[in-house]
Amino acid sequence: MTMLYQNERGGAEAAAPPDVDRLYIQAVDQLGPALARLAVGYEANPIERQDLLQDIHLQVWRSLTSFDERCSLRTWVYRVAHNVAADHIGRARRLKGMIGLDHPAAEIAADPNPSPETEVSDRLALARIHAMLHRLQPIDRQVMILYLEEEDAATIAEVSGLSAGAVATRISRIKRVLAGQVVLEAVR
Repeated sequence: MTMLYQNERGGAEAAAPPDVDRLYIQAVDQLGPALARLAVGYEANPIERQDLLQDIHLQVWRSLTSFDERCSLRTWVYRVAHNVAADHIGRARRLKGMIGLDHPAAEIAADPNPSPETEVSDRLALARIHAMLHRLQPIDRQVMILYLEEEDAATIAEVSGLSAGAVATRISRIKRVLAGQVVLEAVR
C-alpha cells in the first residue's frame, strides 16, 4: 500500500520510499548544525531564518528521490541548501525593492525641494558613479551607460552586439562589482 501526503498545492503525492527517509535522517545527523549555520549566514531575521531552514530541510528531503550517489551525500545536501538559500535571498531582494500600497505617498515621491546638502550629496554620488564607470572595460561601460539610460536588454544587445542574455548577465555582475566598490569607499 502506498502512503500519500498532501503537497504544497493541496494535491496528494506518493510518500517517499524508505531509502529517502533513511538518507534524510543520515543527512540531518551529519549536517543538521551546519544547515542551521548556513541559514544564519544567509538570513539575519530569526523568523525568516526559521522559514529558510524549514524550506532547506523540505527541499533536501524532496531532492533525495533523485540522489544517485555521483557525489557524496554531504555535497548533495550542501548544493541543495545553498540553492534554496540563494533563491530565498533573490526573492527577498525582489520583494524589498517593491513599494506596497500601505506606504504613505510621501515616502514614495521624490523630494521636490531638496536641501543644498542633499544636492551636494547627490552630485558627489553621481561623480563616484561616473568615476567607477570610467574604470570599466569599454564594452562593460557601454552596457552600463545604456542601462543607466533605462534601455532594455534587447536594445542594449542590439547596440553592443551581445545577446540579450549576455547583457543581462553583464549588468548583474557589474552592479555587484560597483556595489562592492561603493561599500569599500564607504569604509575608507
